Amino acid sequence: MRMRFSLAITFSIVAKICFAQSISKKVQVFTTQKNSNLRIAEDETLTFTVKKQPLETEPTVFIDADRSFQTIVGIGGAITDAAAETYAKLPKALQQEFLKAYYSKTEGIGYNLARTHINSCDFSSSSYTYVKDNDETLQTFNIAPDEKYRIPLIKAATAMAGGKLPLYVSPWSPPAWMKDNNSMLKGGKLLPKYRQVWANYYVKYINELEKRGLPVWGLTVQNEPMAVQKWESCVYTAEEERDFIKQYLGPTLHKAGMANKKLIAWDHNRDLIYQRASTILSDKEAAKYVWGIGFHWYETWTKSDMQFYNLKNVKDAFPDKQLIFTEGCKEKFDLDSINNWSLGERYGHSIINDFNAGTAAWTDWNILLDETGGPNHVANLCFAPIHADTKANKLIYTSAYYYLGHFSKFIKPGAKRIITSSSRDVLQTTGFINPDGKLVIVVMNTSDNDLPYQLWLKGNAAKTTSKAHSISTFIIS
Repeated sequence: MRMRFSLAITFSIVAKICFAQSISKKVQVFTTQKNSNLRIAEDETLTFTVKKQPLETEPTVFIDADRSFQTIVGIGGAITDAAAETYAKLPKALQQEFLKAYYSKTEGIGYNLARTHINSCDFSSSSYTYVKDNDETLQTFNIAPDEKYRIPLIKAATAMAGGKLPLYVSPWSPPAWMKDNNSMLKGGKLLPKYRQVWANYYVKYINELEKRGLPVWGLTVQNEPMAVQKWESCVYTAEEERDFIKQYLGPTLHKAGMANKKLIAWDHNRDLIYQRASTILSDKEAAKYVWGIGFHWYETWTKSDMQFYNLKNVKDAFPDKQLIFTEGCKEKFDLDSINNWSLGERYGHSIINDFNAGTAAWTDWNILLDETGGPNHVANLCFAPIHADTKANKLIYTSAYYYLGHFSKFIKPGAKRIITSSSRDVLQTTGFINPDGKLVIVVMNTSDNDLPYQLWLKGNAAKTTSKAHSISTFIIS
C-alpha cells in the first residue's frame, strides 16, 4: 500500500512538472475579425514566459485548468424540412461544400450534434403528421414526409461527420385530433385520453429513424410548451409536463427498451426555466426519467441581460442534471442585414455565457435557409448561419457561422469546462480541457478598440492582442 501511494504521488508530481513545461511551448491562435480576411484563420503563435504576479494595469485572462466542471456533449444545429428542401435545390458541388462546411472535422467547423422535428414545424412547407385521423393504434404510422428531403440530408451529414452524429428529436405538436383545439396550430393542449397514444408516437418515430440507420440519442418532450404560436404548438403547464413524463412518456420509453435515450424537459426560454425545472425535477418519479433541461434564447435576444443566472440556478439546484441549449436564431429575416457582424457576436455572447453557467450541449436552429429566410409555411422567416441563394446558386456564410465554429471546431465531445477569468469586461471568455489534454480558450471582444492583454496560467503569461470586434480560440498543448 505504501509503495502504491508513493508511486501515485510521484506520478502526480511528474504530471504537474510536464504540464508546467508544456505551457512554455507555442500556442496556436485562430481568429475571426470584422472588416478583415480573418475567418477562423491561424493568426499567430504565442509563447508563455514566467510571470508570477500580473499587475492591475495589465489586462489578463486567467486560466485554471485544475478546476473542471460539466462535460461537453456536443455542438451542432437543427436539420429541418426547410434546411433539407433548400439543400436539395443546390447543385451537387454546392451540396458537398455545404456538408464539408458544417460537418467535416478538417475542412469545416466539425458539428457533432443534430436536432430534428417530429411531425411538421413552422420551418416545413406545410403541416403534416405520420398517421391518419383518429388512428389510436397508430397502425397507419408512416414517416414518408421525412423521406424525400430530411432523412437524406441527415444521412449525408452523418456520413460527412465520420459516420456518427448524435441526433435528438422534438415535437412541435401532436396530430390535430389529439388536441383540445383540433388543430396543430395556435397552441391548444393534448387531450388527457390521448396521452398514452402520444407517448407511443415518440417510440414509433424513434424506431422508424433507427430502422433507417439513424440512431437517436435523445428527445425533448415538447418544443416551447408555453407558447401559443400561429404555427405548430402545444401548451403544457409545468405540472402537466411533469405528469406526462412520469406517468406516460418516461415509462413508455423504458418499456420500449429506450431507457438510454436522453429525455429533455422544458425546451423553451431562459426566463421560466427555473420554475419548470424545479417543478419537474423536485418530483423524484418524474426526475428519474429526465436527463436534462433544454432552453432557447428568444425572450432575451435583443437584451443585454440574457438571464444566464437562471441557468446557473438550475445547475446549482440540480447538479446531476444537464443543461442543453436546444434552439436559437435571429428572427425577422432581412436580406440587407445578412452581413451584419452583430449576428455572430450575439452568438458568441450566448455560447460563452451558456457554457460558463453549466451548459453541456449547444444546438443552433436551422443549419440552412434560402434567400428569403425560409421556406416556412407561416412566414416566420429567420436567419441561419448559412443561407443559400437558390437563384444565383451560391452559399452565403454569415458571421454566425464563423463564431459558432470557434467553439464547435475545437471543443471536442468529452471536454471539461475549466476556469477562465477575465480582468476586463471587454474580454468575454470561456475555457475547456479536451480529452487529449489540450486546453481550448475562447476570448471575444465586441468593442471598437483593440486591447493588448495576456493569458496567464500557473505563473506563466503569453502576450497577445484582442482585435476590435473579434473572437479568438487558443489551443494550448
